This record gives sequence, C-alpha cells and structure tokens, in this order.
Amino acid sequence: MILVTGASGFVGSAVARALLQAGYQVRALVRPTSSRVNLTDPRLEFAQGDLRDAASLERALTDVRVLFHVAADYRLWARDDKDIVRTNVDGTRALMNAALRAGVERIVYTSSVATLKARADGTPSDETFPLDAKAAIGAYKYSKVMAERLVEQMAAEQKLPAVIVNPSTPIGPRDVRPTPTGRIIVEAAAGRMPGYVDTGLNLVHVDDVAAGHIAAWQKGRIGERYILGGQNVLFGTMLAEISRQVGRPAPRLRLPRRLIFPIAYGAEAIAYFSGREPFVTTTGLRLAKDRMFFSSAKAERELGYRARPYASAIADAITWFRENGYLSN
Repeated sequence: MILVTGASGFVGSAVARALLQAGYQVRALVRPTSSRVNLTDPRLEFAQGDLRDAASLERALTDVRVLFHVAADYRLWARDDKDIVRTNVDGTRALMNAALRAGVERIVYTSSVATLKARADGTPSDETFPLDAKAAIGAYKYSKVMAERLVEQMAAEQKLPAVIVNPSTPIGPRDVRPTPTGRIIVEAAAGRMPGYVDTGLNLVHVDDVAAGHIAAWQKGRIGERYILGGQNVLFGTMLAEISRQVGRPAPRLRLPRRLIFPIAYGAEAIAYFSGREPFVTTTGLRLAKDRMFFSSAKAERELGYRARPYASAIADAITWFRENGYLSN
C-alpha cells in the first residue's frame, strides 16, 4: 500500500495517477472539502484526514509501506501567514512522526526549489546551494525551507527513510485550482497580460515531476535531495511561446518591478476582504528579482530522470484549460 498526501492537488494527483498506471495500490489522504476532480480512478482508495489531525494520520498510515508526502499550502499570499507555516511545517512534522511509528519503509518528501538559492550570476543553481530560512522571502518559501530541514534532520538523527525531491515550476494538464503559474498561462493565453517583468524560471511538465517522484522512491538515496526540473526559460520567452500557441501577439512591454508594487499592494488589500488570492503579490514581485534557474543533472545522473521540452508542457496546459472552460475556444 502506498499513501499519497495532497492527492487532490496538481502534483499530488499526478503522482497518484502515475502510481496507479504502474499497477501499485494507492491510498489518497484527502480532506472532507478537497476537490476530487482529478481522483476518479476506481482503483484509488481514500482516507479522509488532515495534516493537523494526528489521529487521522495514524489511520491513513495503516498497512502503508511507502509514503509520498506531496501535500503543501502553496500560496504566495494569505490573510494569516501562520496558516501556511502550520500546514507545511507542523503538518510535515506530525506526518513524519506518524510514519516512523507506523514503520513506513520509504518516504518521498516533496519539497521545492524554493528551498534553494538562486545564483547571483543567473547560471543554474543546484542541490549544493541550500537557502537559509532567514533569507527566505514570504511565508511559503520560509515554510518549505523549515520543513525540508526538518526532514533532513529526522533522516540523519531518527533514521527517517526519506528521500527529498525539489520540483521546479510544474505546468501541464489538470491544474484545477489553478496554481499561480497556471493562472499566468490562462491570463496570457486570453490576452490579458500586455506586459511582463524581467525574470526567469524553470518550467517542467507535471507528469515528468510525477515520474521523478517514483524514480526517487526506487533509486534515490535516503537523506538526499533531487531537483526535478525541466528547462530554464526567461519569463518573456514563456509568454511569447504561450502567445504563439494561441495565435496572439506576444507582449512586448517590459515593466520595472517597482512600478507594479503599488498594484500588488492594492490587490492584496482587496484580497484581504474578498478572501480571493490576488493575481499579483508583493511576495511574487520580490521573488522575481532573481532568475530562478536550476539544474536537474543530479536527478538525471542518479535517478534516470528526464523532462520533455517546456513548450510541450505549455501546449498540454493550454489544451486542458481550453477543454475545461478556463479559456474560450
């Protein structure tokens, strides 16, 4: 039995799907309010619970040999930043302790490249550049650094049988929420992004990230971390590719970040009262000062990991968004 947390989410559902397709017995930990749009496979078993409910974790881990902890609160803004930290740090601690008590044989913990430092010269960073929590921008980044360090410490001191994976920026089909990057694809494809900031990111197909999770389980070394990325792409280049695929003119207006901060502050103020996550956030703008370029060479070398071209991932995302009503035809 394999337990997948966060199975209703974008990456978690891709991991659960890949495991089922490979013939494994899979149990999904879901909250009562979780969407099950991506969890329709009749072979999937459900365990209702929450990372903040220790008893539900104990029940979910019954007879489980392998745990994929994919669940995370992935928001760049929240009314209360402590909610993000409680889920990502306290929830991870509770689950890892429960897994030790249950005798789980192998754990794959889904971290993020948010726990790694971007290199000042813009060249790709790797697993040897860990970020200090004190330097983390925003609650999400801080929480993922703290959670990753927790898992590393438990692996070293308590023999937690965990392998850590660090996905970069997953995109592709079945992004129901959608994620912050998925929202960018939707807005750009609809022609609602006339300008952009000068930054860069590493784009990877969500299904390649899922395959990387399975490879980490089967081939990864306990206590090690592996970047699961794709291609390093300038943000303007990404928007131009989206525009090309939908037949729109590419945005040409490059905007200084300082001019967008007032818009972000206003959007966050509105979000505080509406409860809807703003499209532009001050945290996102602060993060955009660095080009978040990464290398997956270690995962390629040790896990046999491979990623398809980013344009293919964008195409799959656009097709899914269009077929599911996020974009007009």
